[in-house]
Amino acid sequence: MSDENKPLHPMSQRFRGFLPVVVDVETAGFNPERDALLEIAAVMLTMDEDGKLHRGETHLQQIDPFEGANLEQSALDFTGIDPWDPEREAVPEREGMSEIFSPIRKAVKAFDCKRAVLVGHNATFDHNFVFAAAMRADIKRNPFHPFSTFDTATLAGLAYGHTVLAQACKLAGIPFDNKEAHSAAYDAEKTADLFCGIVNRWQELGGFPPPPVPSSDE
Repeated sequence: MSDENKPLHPMSQRFRGFLPVVVDVETAGFNPERDALLEIAAVMLTMDEDGKLHRGETHLQQIDPFEGANLEQSALDFTGIDPWDPEREAVPEREGMSEIFSPIRKAVKAFDCKRAVLVGHNATFDHNFVFAAAMRADIKRNPFHPFSTFDTATLAGLAYGHTVLAQACKLAGIPFDNKEAHSAAYDAEKTADLFCGIVNRWQELGGFPPPPVPSSDE
């Protein structure tokens, strides 16, 4: 079968042609233009033959503070990150963001999607830092939609009545270790589990994609 006649991957039909990618960032403050980005994790999602989402591989980058970046001590105390710890093996923003974006672009193509859409817990925060870092690094091919996101804080508030990640995970039956929290990889993976669980449960309850319509012969 030629590529022209090859059916599109079901993932491309699930989210309006967008590929959801779960992202979490750890930063040295709340201002994406001024405060340093220190860690970024991206968790890929896969889809099985029944249309259910599952957590895929995790990509993590430790990032050096950009030149002139602000480092709020309260933020560093909260995350426990020492920006100058050589064991972090941190890289400049341009290198780190390029390494994160590369597998996302490949997945967008593999799933026949148009672009990626960022999934995050309080997603606007992560989205703003991702775009500010990409702009500083002069990365032209940012795979993410420029303003659309999926926010698991909102979804969890609807599904479980709680918007805090740790509490929402516990209500969803997802183990959550508070000692591991505030690591970009750990938080992104738990956010991915939460997102997949809510989306899959919605499908089980008859949401999109709709169940097949019985034929007149049945």
